[in-house]
Amino acid sequence: MKNHVHPIATITTTSGLTGDVRLRPLSRYFDDYIEDKKLMLGFSPDTSENVRLEIITGIGKRRRFKFEGVDSILDAERIVGQTIFIEASSDDKINLIGANILGYEVFAESGKFVGILKDVMWLPTSDVYVIKNDEKEMLIPVIPEVVKGVNHDEGVIVITPMDGLLD
Repeated sequence: MKNHVHPIATITTTSGLTGDVRLRPLSRYFDDYIEDKKLMLGFSPDTSENVRLEIITGIGKRRRFKFEGVDSILDAERIVGQTIFIEASSDDKINLIGANILGYEVFAESGKFVGILKDVMWLPTSDVYVIKNDEKEMLIPVIPEVVKGVNHDEGVIVITPMDGLLD
């Protein structure tokens, strides 16, 4: 199975004189991946280079991130505006909400066409697919009981609709 590349954060500004930067998360899974995955830094996945996180200081929205080789404010200024990408395996949960799935066709397990995925909303309790079928718009929760799989090769999402979900 092939891996997928996802943006998880953008470098927004420098912080201090030793190369620290601040990040704006682009994914609800930012905290899960920033410390545990191999990171790539660049303006696009094709031109990104591997980067290693050295240290995180602070808490919450006041966190500062220090990357290896970025040791001064001048180094930090050079990477402001760039994006941090991660590579996720096909069965990774970030693949269920990535921007690359917009436009996929959504089918019920029975084979019935449900609609086209138009957006993914990040809500506090779970993510929600916004699916459009003609003039009708449906909200489908992205939970294991409903979303059974995503086939990236065919651009298809398979769901098990609960009672009343598609009405």
